[in-house]
Amino acid sequence: MKKLLALLLSVLLIAFCFAGCGAEKTVIVGYTLYEPMNYLDDNGKLVGFDTELAEAIFAKLGYKVIFKEIKWENKYTDLNSGTIDCIWNGFTSNGSDDGVARAELVDFSYNYMENRQVVVAKTSSNIAAKEDLIGKIGDAEIGSAGESYAKDFGEIIFKGATKQTDCLLSVKTGNADFAVVDAQLAKNYCGKGDYADLAIIDALSSDVEFYAIGFKKGSDLTAKVNAQLEAMAADGSLAALAEKYDVATTTITDFSDQK
Repeated sequence: MKKLLALLLSVLLIAFCFAGCGAEKTVIVGYTLYEPMNYLDDNGKLVGFDTELAEAIFAKLGYKVIFKEIKWENKYTDLNSGTIDCIWNGFTSNGSDDGVARAELVDFSYNYMENRQVVVAKTSSNIAAKEDLIGKIGDAEIGSAGESYAKDFGEIIFKGATKQTDCLLSVKTGNADFAVVDAQLAKNYCGKGDYADLAIIDALSSDVEFYAIGFKKGSDLTAKVNAQLEAMAADGSLAALAEKYDVATTTITDFSDQK
């Protein structure tokens, strides 16, 4: 009898363990590398404003976060195929791709940050106005809001790159005359270190854009994440994270007009 009870207890313990393991929820976040949103620190750890915000929100929702680096041009394919559960990486919500509004392609969370597209060139260049770009080689991340903005300039030679940081390198090495990148990224690189000879041409900046998290159409995560954004705004943790990554002036902490 004792042996039978011991066996039953062992079976129940194993079943409990399997049930516990199976109960853990995971969410896969698609991102690309660029500072200050998602980048590797000196120890090779993924950090950044978007990285920590995703971790904080999904922890409160009971999810373990798995970050998956993607090619930005494949973001919709990755999302709709289930390779990733959301696109959380400075994703411009009020933009379009191939003439289709992004809001028709994904379900967006609240807008949580302001951004602009900016033109970056060498400080020694003669680029100051739109007409100075005619015939020039321009670089931007393929599939990004930067690509759309660059092509709107008209008579340029568009190059195209896999990453925004590759665009800056292209300008630095002379393979492109200018690049169009997110202002958040440009402010972290231009005029510093290896990119000390690059500058933002303020007169060529776009109108305001907004960052939001993109989910598959019909996802129940959208509303859950929105609720957590509101909670973090209310308790001050969203503002504190923005201060940590020096994006306080562009981070949105009042979502009342987006409900």
